[in-house]
Amino acid sequence: MNIEHKKTIEILKWFEALNQIPRRSKNEEQVGKWLMNWANENNFNAKKDEAGNVLVDIPASPGYENAPIVIIQGHQDMVCEKTPDSPHDFTKDPIKSVYDGEWLKADRTTLGADNGIAIAMAMTAALDNDLKHPPLELLFTVDEETGLTGAFALDPGELKGRTMLNIDSETEGILIVGCAGGQKSDHTVPLHFESVPTGFIPYVLNSGGMSGGHSADIHHEKANAVKVTARTLHRIMAEIPVRIADIKGGNVDNAIPRDTETVICVPQDKKDAVKTAVEQMEAVLKKEFKNTDPNLQLSLSPLPPGDYPEALTAEDTQNIVTLLLALPHGIWALSTEVEHAVETSNNLASVNIENNILNVVTSQRSPIPSRLDAVTLQIESVVRMAGGTTENRDRYPGWIPNMDSPILKKSLDVYEKLFHKKPVVEATHGGLECGVIGDKFPGMDMISFGPTIKHPHSPEEKIHIGTIGQVWDFFAALLEF
Repeated sequence: MNIEHKKTIEILKWFEALNQIPRRSKNEEQVGKWLMNWANENNFNAKKDEAGNVLVDIPASPGYENAPIVIIQGHQDMVCEKTPDSPHDFTKDPIKSVYDGEWLKADRTTLGADNGIAIAMAMTAALDNDLKHPPLELLFTVDEETGLTGAFALDPGELKGRTMLNIDSETEGILIVGCAGGQKSDHTVPLHFESVPTGFIPYVLNSGGMSGGHSADIHHEKANAVKVTARTLHRIMAEIPVRIADIKGGNVDNAIPRDTETVICVPQDKKDAVKTAVEQMEAVLKKEFKNTDPNLQLSLSPLPPGDYPEALTAEDTQNIVTLLLALPHGIWALSTEVEHAVETSNNLASVNIENNILNVVTSQRSPIPSRLDAVTLQIESVVRMAGGTTENRDRYPGWIPNMDSPILKKSLDVYEKLFHKKPVVEATHGGLECGVIGDKFPGMDMISFGPTIKHPHSPEEKIHIGTIGQVWDFFAALLEF
């Protein structure tokens, strides 16, 4: 590893320290204590609210005491995804870093650069005696990834600043000025089990090797393992009367599913035909997704006879496959305001069977509330036709771009002076806490940026080391400007 930028070394030191602490969403208590201890050790005024959000006040550098307060914001939690062969336990194990040339990644898990890098940069800024800056409020929220819970819990009188730098974007050179809103939906369908017909034996159908990633990147057209499984089952059932005994796929709401495991009961005299159907479907899918998911794999393995004495009825087996085929996944509508931009989408996030109930989770995004309602209504209607019900949750507002924003104008000036080129300005299809915070604190002037992170929300997550220093230079100049 050859890192030339001195501040990058310091930022990565704090990032590595942060990654020693488990910080799954809704499990940020340890990292909150660590941040409070750090603040107290450095004599910074800090407090932690009931939700777990940490707010640290950093005094202005000499000469900047009367400048308006600037908020530096990031979230404490991370998406916890790993490969099937990883033994990592996200409740207790530290993230193991792997330096790979220009990139930093983790050992078969998510890295947590989303959004640990924001915390590391903020801590570095707070301790930099040479950095010229106004009074700062470091805001480290909780549970961003599964519901923006920390942002929603903020006391409206808590923040004094009205300019906010959100360091939760993932491409250096792009300034984010708006984001989609969204919501999650939980769908349930009652199921009926019966004894496995005579002569049927259990097999496990694995769909894996897909790249997954952040559901905000739905436009990359990556394979969805749940959809892959549904298509494979449909292909088998066109010729062979198999029964589903169990199905499980997907992990978190805002990640595209990479793996599924489905137990099917197969007529013993048709096992070779099932195997052939799986192999044929794998060839079709590998060709379809050769550019996005070159490692896509389907496999069929026998299980001990008698392991699954019951399976779904033939009717319910067909109903599940039809439902998973019919549910939308991907781009639902393109923007009519910004060419080629995704406006509305849905992520078919997870599926499992528990207590004779099929559970399906979807995650919808759109900056336009009526379009968010429309795609949700379509999904609810499909579930209703399958005999199920829907409960919607975790709705959050979008962030409407303000092209006259003072912090945007300042950011454009600073970036062009530093790098002698114009940055890209755009809205993201992802959800950011800026939407909630802007709604809660009227008049908040915001911008979002960050170093380049590839494949967030997947075990392939990695951060480009060189862009950390570039973002630091921009960040420092912006504070001084």
